[in-house]
Amino acid sequence: MHPRRPDGFDGLGYRGGARDEQGFGGAFPARSFSTGSDLGHWVTTPPDIPGSRNLHWGEKSPPYGVPTTSTPYEGPTEEAFSSGGGGGVQGQSSEQLNRFAGFGIGLASLFTENVLAHPCIVLRRQCQVNYHAQHYHLTPFTVINIMYSFNKTQGPRALWKGMGSTFIVQGVTLGAEGIISEFTPLPREVLHKWNPKQIGEHLLLKSLTYVVAMPFYSASLIETVQSEIIRDNTGILECVKEGIGRVIGMGVPHSKRLLPLLSLIFPTVLHGVLHYIISSVIQKFVLLILKRKTYNSHLAESTSPVQSMLDAYFPELIANFAASLCSDVILYPLETVLHRLHIQGTRTIIDNTDLGYEVLPINTQYEGMRDCINTIRQEEGVFGFYKGFGAVIIQYTLHAAVLQITKIIYSTLLQNNI
Repeated sequence: MHPRRPDGFDGLGYRGGARDEQGFGGAFPARSFSTGSDLGHWVTTPPDIPGSRNLHWGEKSPPYGVPTTSTPYEGPTEEAFSSGGGGGVQGQSSEQLNRFAGFGIGLASLFTENVLAHPCIVLRRQCQVNYHAQHYHLTPFTVINIMYSFNKTQGPRALWKGMGSTFIVQGVTLGAEGIISEFTPLPREVLHKWNPKQIGEHLLLKSLTYVVAMPFYSASLIETVQSEIIRDNTGILECVKEGIGRVIGMGVPHSKRLLPLLSLIFPTVLHGVLHYIISSVIQKFVLLILKRKTYNSHLAESTSPVQSMLDAYFPELIANFAASLCSDVILYPLETVLHRLHIQGTRTIIDNTDLGYEVLPINTQYEGMRDCINTIRQEEGVFGFYKGFGAVIIQYTLHAAVLQITKIIYSTLLQNNI
């Protein structure tokens, strides 16, 4: 189980400034400000954020009031925008544009992951829990066709149902992690000088977080797969109500086939921890490659001022994209099993993903994770674990397109401003 945006960059030390303090083996120094004033012992300045300064990998922020010195791979500084009459105003305008555009690109990435991609998440989950389906929708072409049918018969709400509950699950996950880390010695980040004990405690924190958010994840899953044809108008907090009801066993109609939460802990924690580990490793690996490539291009003095500014934060967005894609693809079969176990016995009725109209009840009788895996393999084949995989292809193709479009827009704005 995991929120749609995989933990940002807090994986194994990727949380804001913590990344810069840890680096990769100390090769990349921390970015911090210092002051020569008498108040320097208590006045602090926030660390650099992507798009706020024209800093590059391995470059420290200059002390206040001390002129900067050039390095062979140094990118354009504010002085590069202040040549000629009125250059100071132009440099300030360029810096403001850099900050605004950086924020805009990050916001566009979040919007794509959580809003534009939500129809893909809805259809993907419906296909995963639909053991009746004869069409597995392994390619994006059949997925687009079935999306059109749902939109035609039920309206746009059929593709964006349950979006509010996914945000609630993310909020519960982040809140639970923060509260548990505050009242226990379990670390939220892994320091550079880590040891097996620290790694184990960090993963234990993640596991406890997934356990706390598990009933709300089940309620959110039901909202995203429940057919709009028989769906009542539920409030935005219905996910919280049903999650609490799932814990205390009251308020929500269930059948005898409903698996107890205790039997769902292992597959939920297994999926969540594996997703977190894979995402963190891929993020570090991709970011390291991109930063080294950027560093070498600066040494060769072959980077334009516009590209230098793009290199300030785009590697992190690309690393996050690659990490989320790889973890979703690798763990897709396990996610299919997890969703079927969570939905069993909840009296959920889903859309018919073969026809695009009509509805189907979910009446599986899996005894547990092992029985679910064996049943899918025997009755649906190996590709039964990948039902709805075409929605993943559409989701990440859309995300990549949005990143590329925003990058082109940002480059155009910078070129016109320089």
